[in-house]
Amino acid sequence: MFWKKSQPVEGVNWNQLSSENQLQVLIEESKDQPVLIYKHSTRCSISSMVMERLERSWTSEDNPIKPYILDLISFRELSNAVAQTFQVYHESPQVILIKDGKAIYSASHMQVSFDAMKREIQ
Repeated sequence: MFWKKSQPVEGVNWNQLSSENQLQVLIEESKDQPVLIYKHSTRCSISSMVMERLERSWTSEDNPIKPYILDLISFRELSNAVAQTFQVYHESPQVILIKDGKAIYSASHMQVSFDAMKREIQ
């Protein structure tokens, strides 16, 4: 193989978001630390590519963000509840950063950027 990783990828310690009850917990958690929701379509190659880009750039150092992943195919109604709760137009793939119970940042497709999210919480 011609390509070799120069350093190990740390990755993201994803938490599964699969119920509206969890959504309420997530809102409460966001009062103590920023929370990320990644809306992921398991049938979409672009969604997988964006998730991989996010995971490659993710670091734990000085990163208080708690990451959640939402499988849009399995939990479409929950995805709609997220859009309504945070008043963010649904897109896929999409990240929504929540702080103090409110969406402070959202991006979709190639606009998803770990660095941009970090700037929002500094």
